Formats: sequence, structure tokens, C-alpha cells
Amino acid sequence: MLYPDIQPNQTYQLDVGDGHSIYIEESGNPTGYPVVYCHGGPGGSTSGFFRRFFDPNYYRIVLFDQRGCGQSTPSLSLTNNTTAHLLADIEHIRKHLSIKKMVLAGGSWGTTLALLYAQQYPQHVSAMLLRGIFLAREQDLKWLYEPDGAARLFPDYYQEFIRAANLADDEPITHQQLAASYLAQLTSSNQFSQIAAAKHWCNWENRISVLHHLESRENVDDMHANKTMALMECHYFTQASFIEENQILQNMDKLQNIPATIIHGRYDAVCDVSQAWQLAEKWQNSRLYIVPNSGHSLGEPFMAEAFLNAANKIARFLQENTN
Repeated sequence: MLYPDIQPNQTYQLDVGDGHSIYIEESGNPTGYPVVYCHGGPGGSTSGFFRRFFDPNYYRIVLFDQRGCGQSTPSLSLTNNTTAHLLADIEHIRKHLSIKKMVLAGGSWGTTLALLYAQQYPQHVSAMLLRGIFLAREQDLKWLYEPDGAARLFPDYYQEFIRAANLADDEPITHQQLAASYLAQLTSSNQFSQIAAAKHWCNWENRISVLHHLESRENVDDMHANKTMALMECHYFTQASFIEENQILQNMDKLQNIPATIIHGRYDAVCDVSQAWQLAEKWQNSRLYIVPNSGHSLGEPFMAEAFLNAANKIARFLQENTN
């Protein structure tokens, strides 16, 4: 059972430069062990749901919205918004909060950021908790957006997705072409085109992110949330996520001293389970739990239970090994 929802101890905007301010909230034990959670996307936002996985009596729970997302400002801004900027923001948050070491957690795109940050600043990470691994490689984007990946499991949903991209009939369906076409619609002067494109882009991922169909995940009414997710994903994915190809796996030597728990749904159609398997194979200090009867979403019961149990286990480990 998840911890009861609690109100944040404080919320505020942190000026990180480049014209951006990051929304931050702190909850739980103000003097507890810091856990920093990276939300998914690119283009997601933080939520009180994430707080409920961490023991508020032990953890100092830090959530934040990435640039242009959620309550961070300016909303929807693509200016000075790259992976390098997001990693610098995490470091800015760490320094602002005077955190020496933290548990770094995240889901989906949040695992990408967490892994990249830990490779850059391993001295500040005591343990990692990662759910739904996304390595942001060419092959991972092909799986999610091209005809020979998840589309083979959901051909009906995929047909709707590519039809809305308005590609030429003789144009090959590549993830670059799809993202570029959607990005053009999302940044057009036609507001109706923007809304429709955002809805179609998000419906594809929402529909395939759970093992058991949830009608409520389709046709989400929050137009702003849809546009943020669609715009940021297209912005990042047309630029190969602003990282080098296979960058994470090529730098795993930097993480060998950091213990990690990796959780991945057996039937994850958004980020196929091979990504988690390949990561764990290169990370001797990690444990991989492949969760049965689960897809990509943290909202699925077995996935939520596995993530909660892992957060509690890390807390016990830190209590036993931290002076």
C-alpha cells in the first residue's frame, strides 16, 4: 500500500538561469535522507502520486518540473532546453538544497536523466531507483515510433498515429519524419492543428503504456499537458535527445560503485524490456526486477508495488549503512 498523500512542506520557483525557473517541492522529513525524483517525458510533470512511494518519516522527498514543463516557467519554452540544461538544473537543485549525497530516482525519460546525471556526478549519488528504462538510442526510438516495433502489437492505434502525421504516401515512416511532422504542427500558427496534433501524439503513448486497457488514458482532456508532452518529446527526439548515440551504456564504468534497483514491466511496449536487461548486464552493482503482468505505467498495481518495496528496501539499507 502506498504511503498516504501528504502536502509539501514547501514549494517554490528556483531561478536556474537562461531565462528559466524550475518548480520544486519538498515533502516528508526535512532532515531525512534526500531522494530526488526525475519525472518522465520529455514533457511530463511532477505529481503528488510520486511522493507516495517514499517513506515520509525517513526521506526528504524532492520533486521538480523540468524546463518548460508543469509549473516551471516559461511554460512550453524550447529555448535553452536540452539534456545538458536539464542535467545542469539537477546539479543546481542539489547545490541549492545543500545535498551532499542523494538517492536518485526516476521513471522512463526520468531514468535517462538520472543515469546521465549519475555518470557526470557519481560522487553525489548514493543509490538509484529506476523504473521503465529508456536509453534514448536510435533503436529505442525506432521501437517506439516505427512500423517494426510497438506498432506490430498495436497496428490499429499506430494507424491513427501515423495518419495524423500527414506524411506523403511515398514517404518512409521513420521516427525522425514522424517527430518532425508533428513538431511542425505543434509549432504552427493554427491552434486547432496544435491541439489535434498534441492529442494524437499523446494518445499513441498513453494507449500502449498499460498492459490492461484503461479508457481514461485515452483522449486526455488536459490540452496543456498534452501539448507540453508532445512538444517536448518532438523537440528532443528530432535532436536524438541531445546526447551521443549509446552514450549511457558506453559510460557504465562510472556507475559501478553506485547500487541500483532497476524495475521494468515484462510487457512494457513503450520501452521494451531489453533496454533494462542490457543496462543491468553492464552494471554489476544493480539488481533487475522484471515485473510480471505489467506494462510501462507506474500506475499499474504490480509496478507500483515493486517500486514501493524497492524504495523501502533502499531506506533500510541506508539506515544500516549511513552514520
